[in-house]
Amino acid sequence: MQKFNYDSNPIVINQKEEVISFKCELQENLQRAMQEFVEKHPNWDQYRIIQAAIAGFLMQKGFQNRDLTRLYIGNMFSMNFKD
Repeated sequence: MQKFNYDSNPIVINQKEEVISFKCELQENLQRAMQEFVEKHPNWDQYRIIQAAIAGFLMQKGFQNRDLTRLYIGNMFSMNFKD
């Protein structure tokens, strides 16, 4: 079992929510489908969809992390988990 080095990972200690932006090219069909979904579901936006998709993918691939689970469930059910 892997041991975590909390000295070199301040994010684990702070539990501070940080946002990182990145550019991503999408195929036209995927972008159009996402736009149609957002138009039909105004409580969703492109950022929420991408976050839920990445978190869901990682969970399906076996990555287990409490913060990731909270992010996924929070996005799927419009919940905000603040400690």
